[in-house]
Amino acid sequence: MTANAKITIDAGRASDHTVNPYLFGHFVEDIRDHMEAMLAYPLKDMDFESEAAGQTGVPGDWRHYTNGRNTTYALEAPALRHSGRAVRIRILSDDEAYAGITQTAALKGPMDYTVKLVARASVELKYVLVEAADRRMEERIGLVRIDLSSHNWQEYEAKLSVSRACTDAEIRVYVPADHPRWHDQVSTGMLWLDHVSLLPADSIGGVKREVMEMTRDLNAGMMRLAGNYISAYHFEHGIGPVLERPVMYNEAWGGWTCKYFGTDEFIQFCRELGVEPLICVNDGSGTPEEAAQWVEYCNGGIDTPMGAQRAANGHSEPYNVKYWEIGNEVWGDWQVGSCSADQFAERCVAFAEAMKAADPSLVILACGHTDQAWNRAVLDIAGEHIDYLTLHLYHGLGRFGMNRNTPAGERYKAIAAFAEWTRDDIRRTAEQIRANAKHRHIKLAITEYNTMYYPNTGRKGLPDEHTLGAAVANAANLNEFLRSSDLVHIGSFSDLVNGWLGGCIRVGDYYADQYRGKIPGWSGHPLTVYGTPTYEVLKLYANRDIRRMLSVDVACGSFSVLSHKPTPAGFDALPDLDVAACINEEGSTVTVFIVNRSLQEVTAELSLSGLEVSGEALLHEITGDSFEEINSVFAPDRITCKVSTVPEEAWQRGLLLHPASVYALEIKGKYVS
Repeated sequence: MTANAKITIDAGRASDHTVNPYLFGHFVEDIRDHMEAMLAYPLKDMDFESEAAGQTGVPGDWRHYTNGRNTTYALEAPALRHSGRAVRIRILSDDEAYAGITQTAALKGPMDYTVKLVARASVELKYVLVEAADRRMEERIGLVRIDLSSHNWQEYEAKLSVSRACTDAEIRVYVPADHPRWHDQVSTGMLWLDHVSLLPADSIGGVKREVMEMTRDLNAGMMRLAGNYISAYHFEHGIGPVLERPVMYNEAWGGWTCKYFGTDEFIQFCRELGVEPLICVNDGSGTPEEAAQWVEYCNGGIDTPMGAQRAANGHSEPYNVKYWEIGNEVWGDWQVGSCSADQFAERCVAFAEAMKAADPSLVILACGHTDQAWNRAVLDIAGEHIDYLTLHLYHGLGRFGMNRNTPAGERYKAIAAFAEWTRDDIRRTAEQIRANAKHRHIKLAITEYNTMYYPNTGRKGLPDEHTLGAAVANAANLNEFLRSSDLVHIGSFSDLVNGWLGGCIRVGDYYADQYRGKIPGWSGHPLTVYGTPTYEVLKLYANRDIRRMLSVDVACGSFSVLSHKPTPAGFDALPDLDVAACINEEGSTVTVFIVNRSLQEVTAELSLSGLEVSGEALLHEITGDSFEEINSVFAPDRITCKVSTVPEEAWQRGLLLHPASVYALEIKGKYVS
């Protein structure tokens, strides 16, 4: 069945306000495997920080590598000023054995890797080997010898050339059996390892090249560093020489906070992408003074204490980070330092005053909520000290009283209604902002948003957050951001890479389990990097030449969402089409974003006034055979954005819009007054 629709656009009625490019921002959080997926290091537990798992004397993912009957392993304190632990290996010469440690990893190839070791050894041990081998074929694919020059701790660096890619490789660091033997006595045959890492030559600032390239294509505008872990994060633990940074337990998500992606690395990441950084400070277990120090570290001159420290760390010029966020979901009891709205507002004032004393030019964001009682308190107490109020919008089935047993089509329609909830949340928050002159200057920042089909626990496999249906919902949500762009200036999609469940860039074949991290599957494609259908949507929207909003009128069919809970008015007749229209600054390109949320084909006629059309239009289309389709390591490009040309008479006569699909029509021409 095909329904008919008509879209009427007036290019002569452009909005006074402009669309902020930060509306299409993204979000980096140290959650689950986000950093592991984003960063290029193939080894885990590089500083031997995790607890021993299975074999004594070696931590985490490391294992014994020896054929010696008398080889012993033990954990010791690390090298001076280093974090984690050291592994001590005692080798008896009489065993005539090899001995060391090993870990499995997926390696790219052919590729050169930089090997870093921090080691010390008893004087008769002259070298170690670092070897990469194919575990299944028992084939060596890389080998480098590292000569040991000191009995004291020493940092060593070498190049390991890996001849080919191997998804099931073994990295071995060991003293070989043919090493010249020694006479066993009190202090002989001892090797200590404090750090072992590999980094591929094609990485960019420690980030996987593929991730960096895909992120660059997102044209994010802004990148946010934040999340639940921030409320227990102390920035000074993530600056300075990497090996001297302490290992911090990730109190929000378990495991270890990634010390290899601190402030300096985040700023480098943003600069490589050409995006504006947004940093959220620790207001949970941190203090206003600590937040002010973080500001000074980023923005202070070298004549300030923290600016001098930044310069000593190799960055003499200030970073000039303008946007700073106070508090991440402080209203949630999963947050360190969770408190009442009044308490947070008072805290927010203290933080804002301290941070602006360090840099008066800061733009301050403060934690808001969809609960308007929270917003009312924050605005009344802290409104004069802040520039933005934040919202986190995760649209899920719980709002409708649905669960896994609800038919798939009904679940889809509920998620496709994302934009309706967003509109209601923005409207109610805007009313609070405009209620008093002292905080009417405040704008909105949606610093986290995504679909959330099920409760946030215990799901395994690629979840529905990765489907074409989720992409449709997120596209309609972006349309609502655009329609509200006089007030909403900032958006941050959650997350960028893997992470909880919604990362729009996916690395590898891991099954997600939100409650306790990930469970690895095995497809043979752990190196595959691909985008979800929502990735295609985010890339589509952010790369269009749009500046101002246009007036749009849509006449189309409707669908209803069967809710078991009360909802705002209108869910019994939601428009099939969600449409937003924009024009560029020059008035030469009209872009029409059309989301067919329905489960039927729609033929949509377009009527455009105020623009003298020239040439064919470009039609961008994101569609598939079913709203349940996904991209995966087996079919990473099943859902992509396809571009075609459309003559003027074709879109005037009617565009055929597939069910559960997203479109952007770009029409060139000349503005007619």
